[in-house]
Amino acid sequence: MKFYTSIPKTLKPFYDLELINYKNEYSKENFKQAWIHLERAHVLGQKYPYAHTFVHLKMLEFGFKIKDRKEILGQIPRLIFGGIKSFVGKIPVGNTGGANVPPLKPLPISNDLKDIFSKAEINI
Repeated sequence: MKFYTSIPKTLKPFYDLELINYKNEYSKENFKQAWIHLERAHVLGQKYPYAHTFVHLKMLEFGFKIKDRKEILGQIPRLIFGGIKSFVGKIPVGNTGGANVPPLKPLPISNDLKDIFSKAEINI
C-alpha cells in the first residue's frame, strides 16, 4: 500500500493556480466560477491529504458564505475523512468534492486536467 503525503512539486503550481483563481473570482463575488476553481483544485489535490483537506475547508467556508446548508453539512464529513482516505490512497478519482456529488463516486476527469496531470508527470 502506498501512503501519500504532500502534493508533488510538479503538480503544486497547477493546484495553487486554481486556488488563486478561486480567490480572485470569490473576491469579485463570481461564485459560480469560484466554485469551479475549487472543484478543479479538489481533483488536482485529492490524492494528497493536506491539499485535499484544505480544499474541503475552503468548500465549507464557501458553503457558509453562500448560506448553503446542504454544502455546509456535506463538507463536514468530507473535511474529517477526506484527508485520511487520501493518505491511504483510497480516493474516488475525478470526484469534484462538493455536496452535489456522492463522496465516494469516481467521476470523469476533464481533458485539460488530464493534460495537467500529464505535464506534472502524475499517473491518475
